[in-house]
Amino acid sequence: MTGLRLFLAMIVLALIGALPVMAGDGLLPTIPKARGEKCVEDAAFMRRNHMQVLKHHRDETMHQGIRTTAHSLNGCLNCHAVDGADGKPVTVANEKHFCKSCHTYAAVSPDCFQCHSSTPGPDMPDQKASR
Repeated sequence: MTGLRLFLAMIVLALIGALPVMAGDGLLPTIPKARGEKCVEDAAFMRRNHMQVLKHHRDETMHQGIRTTAHSLNGCLNCHAVDGADGKPVTVANEKHFCKSCHTYAAVSPDCFQCHSSTPGPDMPDQKASR
């Protein structure tokens, strides 16, 4: 029994020691900073529920004709756009794209951009103004 306890203690210590290395080695997604002052919802809520929020907004728009901007994909893209080396927002094909960073980490493919543009529209907030 003592050998098992020692073995488990070594595993726990090894894992605790490895956690800072894992976080610093790029194993966690890099979440780009948003352009706006505040998200439409709490960040923790959005990380967990963004797909349900987007689906709900889609259903209201497509099936009920209710068009709002509170949880629109355009709103997300306008605030969470990431600029490339040329100063223009990158598309979802780029690893730096806001959506792609977490979706790659989670090994899921967003299908939003089969129909929707993955870059912001003309009403995008000025990045320099929010810095």
